[in-house]
Amino acid sequence: MVRPVCSVIVAVYNGAAFLPQCLDSLMAQTLDGVEVIVADDASTDTTPEVLADYAARYDTIRTLRLDENHGQAYARNQALKLAQGDYICFLDADDWYDRDALRQAVDVFSRHAHTDCVLFDVVQWFDDQHQQRIPLPQFEVMSGYEAFSESLSWAIHGVYMARRALYDRYPYDDSCRAYSDDNTTRLHYYISREVRPCGGLYYYRQHEASVTHKAGLRHFDYLRANESMRRQLIDLAVGDDVLRRYENQRWLVLVDCWRFYFIHRQHMTPHDRRAARAEMKRVWKTIDTTTLEPRNKWKLGYMPLRPSWRLFCLQEELYFTLKRWLRRL
Repeated sequence: MVRPVCSVIVAVYNGAAFLPQCLDSLMAQTLDGVEVIVADDASTDTTPEVLADYAARYDTIRTLRLDENHGQAYARNQALKLAQGDYICFLDADDWYDRDALRQAVDVFSRHAHTDCVLFDVVQWFDDQHQQRIPLPQFEVMSGYEAFSESLSWAIHGVYMARRALYDRYPYDDSCRAYSDDNTTRLHYYISREVRPCGGLYYYRQHEASVTHKAGLRHFDYLRANESMRRQLIDLAVGDDVLRRYENQRWLVLVDCWRFYFIHRQHMTPHDRRAARAEMKRVWKTIDTTTLEPRNKWKLGYMPLRPSWRLFCLQEELYFTLKRWLRRL
């Protein structure tokens, strides 16, 4: 069997409604040598039947099924163990690639021997009449450190193809059921020699069923994912400047989690509301406030106000109430 050029990892959980469009986009790619590995994260809908049908029709699709639901990052790692391609990328089960996307990414690798990550262009798809590209800064090439720095605030996104050596060194961070896979993106950028864009399009479906839109406790995994990222940066022996920048990012994420809590708490159970506040308080105590930039700590809504958790909570309530009144929330 000829070794595939590119392996596409698809993790799916109860994605039968959108999975055919996802897989059809991969079978229509203009790049030869694409293998698709789909990990079914213990779906309870008709996903297994959809996968069985596609695997029977296409010998480039391989599937595996997990006995228990573990989350996207864990499922992706199980698929990674089977990947044989020189280059690896992911595709969420409710998204799809333009038919020329993978070829454009591989072409960039072919032209630039020191490039380790290639970014796709991402189009947010709301419906047939409403799509919007996620903006990227104009660049031909970034160093790994530059790309990592830009990814802290997601000035560049995390939808890319990478050489398999990066995944061999850093598979998906599955320390949390959600959000910890973002850490993998940043680590891949950090250890890259070069990062370049390509014109290949990734269509990112926007709908209320996604984790980022659900009003539940899972959103606060973001805080633990950030802690996992910080530990890994320390293990990498990065400079103090990187740790300072990331601590500022952790602080901004904490404030954003309070925003999420403020907007969605009426849809959360009493237990989840208590758990969310407890998690935010735990992380609030761990922030090294001496590293925070003045713009991130000397304005309403962002002042740590330690050691008074109660005062911090009152500040957040006031801040987001004012934003709601001003219709800026």
